[in-house]
Amino acid sequence: MSSSAGRLARYAGLVGSVLLAVAGYLGGALPDAPLNVTPVSIWRAPGGPATLACWLVGTALLVGAWWSLRAGAPSSRWACVTAALWALPLLLAPPLGSRDVYSYACQGWTYAHGVDPYAVPVAAAGCPWLETVAPIWRDTPAPYGPVFVLLAALAVTVGGGLTGTVVLLRVIAVAGMLLAAFCLPPLARATGVPTRRAAWLALAAPLVGVHLVGGAHNDAVMLGLLLCGLLVAVRRPGRPGALLLAGALLGLAVTVKASAVVVVPFAVLVGASGRTVLRSGAWLGGGLVAAVLGSSALTGLGFGWVGGLTRSGDSEQWTSPPTAVGFVVDYAGALVGRDPQAVPVARVVALVLLAVVLVALWWRTWRVWRRADAGSGGLSDGSARCRVVLHGAGLALVATVILSPVFHPWYATWPLALLALSAARTTWFVLPAAVAAFLALPDGTNLARFTKAPGALAMTVLLLFLLLGRWRHAPERSPHP
Repeated sequence: MSSSAGRLARYAGLVGSVLLAVAGYLGGALPDAPLNVTPVSIWRAPGGPATLACWLVGTALLVGAWWSLRAGAPSSRWACVTAALWALPLLLAPPLGSRDVYSYACQGWTYAHGVDPYAVPVAAAGCPWLETVAPIWRDTPAPYGPVFVLLAALAVTVGGGLTGTVVLLRVIAVAGMLLAAFCLPPLARATGVPTRRAAWLALAAPLVGVHLVGGAHNDAVMLGLLLCGLLVAVRRPGRPGALLLAGALLGLAVTVKASAVVVVPFAVLVGASGRTVLRSGAWLGGGLVAAVLGSSALTGLGFGWVGGLTRSGDSEQWTSPPTAVGFVVDYAGALVGRDPQAVPVARVVALVLLAVVLVALWWRTWRVWRRADAGSGGLSDGSARCRVVLHGAGLALVATVILSPVFHPWYATWPLALLALSAARTTWFVLPAAVAAFLALPDGTNLARFTKAPGALAMTVLLLFLLLGRWRHAPERSPHP
C-alpha cells in the first residue's frame, strides 16, 4: 500500500469523524432532544437537512476510509494513531447513535441511592434524568451485570450531574478500548495474523468510534476485559495462576455483559497445555466463578441481572434474523386471515438453535485443536492452534449476534475483534459491519423501525440465500480459518 493511499484514508476518515461530531451537536442524542422522532421529523426540524447530510456523508467517509485499508494499515502503530485521531472529534461530541448512556446513568443513580436496579426500574426509582431515557427502557430492570452497575454508580457519584456522569461513562468506555488496543498486537502475534490488520479492523471500525466511544456503550469494557483474559491465557497456557487470572477477567467481562460467556469454553482451549483440557477448564472456571460470585456478593446485587436479560428483547426489529422471520410468517398469516404470533416462537427456536450451534462449534474446534498434538492438519505450531481456537470463538460470537432476539449495530463489534485476530478472509465480516454503521441516526433513531416490512422480507430472503449457498458448497469448505 502506498503512503499516499494511507494518508488519503486517514484524513478522509478524519473529515468524516468531524462531520459526525457536527451532526451530533446539530441533532445528536442530547438530553433535551425530542424522543420518538422519525427521519421525516428530523428533516423538518431546524437544521434537520444539515444534520442528516453531515451524518450520512460523515458515515460514508469513515466507512470508506476503513474499508479501503481492510487488508491492513501501514503498521499497527499507524492504525492505533489513526483510530485515536478519528475518535477524538467523537469523544468531544454529544452522545451519538443511541440514548443508552442515559439508561446507564439512571441505573447507576438507582444503585447509588440504595435501590436495586434489577428489582426497581429507573422510572419507579425516581431517577431525576428519566426524561432522557428512551421510553421503552424506563420500566425495565437493568440487563447488565453487577460490575457495570457498580461502574455506572461510580460515574454518578463522582460526576454529580448528568453531564459529569455521561463524561465519566465515556471515559470508562475509552478505558475499555485502550485495554483492547493494548491486548490486540500480542494476540495477533500469537495467532500469526499481521498486527497492522488486526489493529486496523478492530480499532478503526466506524462502529467502534461512533457507538463504543461516541455512544459510550458498555460493550467497550466487555471487549477490553475479554481480550485481556484471552491474552493472559495465551501467554501462560497450563499455568494455574494465569488460568485463574484469565478466568477472573473473563468473569468480569460476563458481569459487564452476559454475551461474553460464549467465549469461555474456547478460552479453556487457549489456556490448555497439551491434553490438559479438563485441568485448564477447572482452573479457568474457578477464576470465572470467583469473579461472578464475588462481584455479585460485594455489590449486594446477587443474580437479579439474569432476569433482566429476558427484557432485552422487548424491542422488535428486522435486523435480528429470527425476529425478521417471525415478521414474515405473521405477514403471510395476515394474508389468509390468521395471526400466528410467530415472533416469540421464532426467537425461542433461534435460541435453541444457538445452543446447538455453540456446542457444535466448540466440538469442531476441539477436534482440530486435539489433532495439533500429533502435528497433523497443518497445526503443528502454536500460532496456528491459537488462531483456530480464536476463530471458533469469533464464530460463536457471530452465531450469538445472528440468532439473538434483538440486534443493535454495536453488537457487530463483538465478533469483529476476534475475527480480526483469526480469520484468513475478511470481507464476509467486514462488509456487514460497514453496512451496520448506516443503521442509526445521530439522535439514536434506528432506521430499522421505519423499514419493518421490506427489511424483514429482505433479511429472510438473504438468510435463505446464505443457507442455500452454505448447503451447496459445504463439501468444498475447509475446517480451518
